[in-house]
Amino acid sequence: MEARFCMSCGHELETRDIDGTMRRACGSCSFVHWGSYSIGVGALVKKEDKLLLVRRAQEPGKGYWTNPGGYIEQLEPIRETIEREVLEECGVQATVKSVAALRDQPRGIHNVYIAFEMEYAGGEPTPDRVEVDAAGFFSLEEMEGMNVAPFTRWLVDVAFHGEGRGLKTDEAPVVPLPGYGLFRV
Repeated sequence: MEARFCMSCGHELETRDIDGTMRRACGSCSFVHWGSYSIGVGALVKKEDKLLLVRRAQEPGKGYWTNPGGYIEQLEPIRETIEREVLEECGVQATVKSVAALRDQPRGIHNVYIAFEMEYAGGEPTPDRVEVDAAGFFSLEEMEGMNVAPFTRWLVDVAFHGEGRGLKTDEAPVVPLPGYGLFRV
C-alpha cells in the first residue's frame, strides 16, 4: 500500500526524487515517507543444555515450535520488549546477555529480526494459551522429532554452535546517551 497523506500535517503526498530514490514526500512540510519497516525480536534462553521453545497457537506458524519473541512497540526499548515477550508467552523470566543473530528480510514491509542470547532467571514454561499452546526447554535430540520452524532451526544452531561472543549491552558507554539501547563487541 502506498502512503497517500503526510503523517505530520495531513497534506497529500507527492512522489519526488530524494537523493536518487523516488519517495513519497510532503510538499507542505519536510516529511518524507522512508518506507515500511518492522522489527522482530526473539529469545534464545538456555537452561541446562536445553533451549526454550514455544508452540504457536495462531497463524502465522500455527503448530510450529519456535523461540519466544514478537515485535517491538514504538516507545518500548528493545531490551524490555524481548524480556516482556518471553514472560508473556510462557511465564519465564530471562534477561538479555547479548545480540546473538540478525535476519534481514527485505520485502513489502522490510523486516529485521534480532535474536538475543538471554540468561534464564526463573519460572517454569507455561503457555499463555493465546499465542502459545505449549512451552518447554528441549535438547537437540528432543527437537529432532518436533515440528520446529525452519528459521528457528537456524537459531537453534546459533544457540548451540555459535562461535562469536555476540554484541553485549554497553552498560557504561564512554558518552552517556540516555534513551539509547547500545550494544557492542
